Amino acid sequence: MDKASEREFREYVAARQGALFRAALLLTGHHEDAEDLLQTALAKLASRWRRVAASGSPDGYVRRILYNQRVSWWRSGVSRREYLVDSVPELAHAADPASSAVTRVAVAKALGRLTAKQRAVIVLRFFEDLPEAEIAMILGCSIGTVRSQTYRTLERLRVICPELNAIMETA
Repeated sequence: MDKASEREFREYVAARQGALFRAALLLTGHHEDAEDLLQTALAKLASRWRRVAASGSPDGYVRRILYNQRVSWWRSGVSRREYLVDSVPELAHAADPASSAVTRVAVAKALGRLTAKQRAVIVLRFFEDLPEAEIAMILGCSIGTVRSQTYRTLERLRVICPELNAIMETA
């Protein structure tokens, strides 16, 4: 990579790192895994930077790498790691399920129970706020598949995380 391309790549990473890390974190559910996933994606992007930068859409390309790498890790069992914590976390059984902390825990647990594709659809649609056509392009499927996956995943989330029903009704 020449100096100008390297400078462009560094500027892109500096500008988009936060949003890309958030997407990686939502796809993995763990801070450390998200860092690894983003690092892998950016390394792959760096090796193809000139071509991707010339196309004008590096964000879509990086999202595609993030999704494909996450699915690859999921299939190979990389996501079955154990995480050390200082104390055993308590289960989220609070009287007020709408409180933000309980809701965050409930959403994280529910997302963790989804398949990689279901999680990607939800993350891209509701957290990244991407249109269905762009999600279909990233995931390599049709818009109808994105719609049906979104519907089925939301139904599954309602079953595995009843705390979200109140939130979904008010939204």
